[in-house]
Amino acid sequence: MNAALVLRNPNSKIRILHVITGLSTGGAETTLQKLLHGMDRARFECRVVSLTDIGTVGTQIAAAGDPVEALRMKRGIPNPLALLRLARQIRDWSPDVVQTWLYHADLLGLLAARLARVGNVAWNVRCSYMGEDYYRGMSGLVLRALVRLSAKPLAVVVNSQAGQELHEALGYRPKRWVVIPNGFDLVQFRSDTSDRALVRTSLGLSDEHVLIGMVGRYDPVKGHDTFVAAATKAAKSQPGLKFALIGPGCDWDNAGLKALITPDLAERFLLLGERRDMPSLTRALDIATCASIGEGFPNVIGEAMACEVPCVVTDVGDCAAIVGSSGRVVAPENPRELADAWLSLVDLGTQGRRSLGSMARSRIERAHSIAVVIRRYETLYEELAGATVQNC
Repeated sequence: MNAALVLRNPNSKIRILHVITGLSTGGAETTLQKLLHGMDRARFECRVVSLTDIGTVGTQIAAAGDPVEALRMKRGIPNPLALLRLARQIRDWSPDVVQTWLYHADLLGLLAARLARVGNVAWNVRCSYMGEDYYRGMSGLVLRALVRLSAKPLAVVVNSQAGQELHEALGYRPKRWVVIPNGFDLVQFRSDTSDRALVRTSLGLSDEHVLIGMVGRYDPVKGHDTFVAAATKAAKSQPGLKFALIGPGCDWDNAGLKALITPDLAERFLLLGERRDMPSLTRALDIATCASIGEGFPNVIGEAMACEVPCVVTDVGDCAAIVGSSGRVVAPENPRELADAWLSLVDLGTQGRRSLGSMARSRIERAHSIAVVIRRYETLYEELAGATVQNC
């Protein structure tokens, strides 16, 4: 197809259609939610399409006033009718920019936009290395297709330098890379000793307990098996340790997760599932953890740092650069190293961890305010919408 430039009215709102694989709780989903919440509504009008269902985050986005639609595709099953429905939605609304989020939406959104004769597409890549298993099967087919098509979108947004480097190694050759890191609401995520005390009391914790937690959906890439194995080792030398797992699937109804936790360790674990009070739960932690084998820039680590909670992270994506000297960095899939890093922070005592937490907050304040990140997205959308490209 050839491309023609159609100048848009500079006085009209810029229309952004966000296409995302799903809207259950996750890093990309919450980043989209924060972006929509903070964008200048006098200059931008946004809509969201989920390839699967609306989910928890989609419900919250719709309640805040942005239209959300779901194509209700089955995960892992291609659906040509969904592609046609998405193309019709793009054609009918005629957005200035189609912003896609995550691999499956990148592929389907690009194809649908071309069918609708809209060329202003930006992909959004949110991960770095995901483990060998991820690059097989349907996900592997999608990724190989994206490599071949990577010169078609006008820009590829990544949230980490590691994510860009990985995708360059895979063969991505976009017209333009745009690195926009995750941003954080520094009012919502902050230290609050009174709230911390209330939450810890509600969880049955005393001042003597050291609570080590990890936030993330139950998924092989998140490293729950490594976390539990490390907890088993650390608990032997520290009777005051408690462990919290928070996120979709992290509850006692999950047979796979429950099987990882030995009966003698069960009383040390809080499996809290998906929660709506994440700022409060985050500030209740003494040590936050990312045990993933693949990340770009995990939101949950930035949120913990904003709450002045020191972090132990695996050396994936940009985690080491984000945490710096305010926490500890360990190899992925290494329970012994993870346990030792936790214990080193336990040995620092309350004041030592508080000092690291203050340093962590300062790092987030300097580089990752949500207001700065939103402005960078707005600037990108203004640039892409300056001359609307339509395929013909």
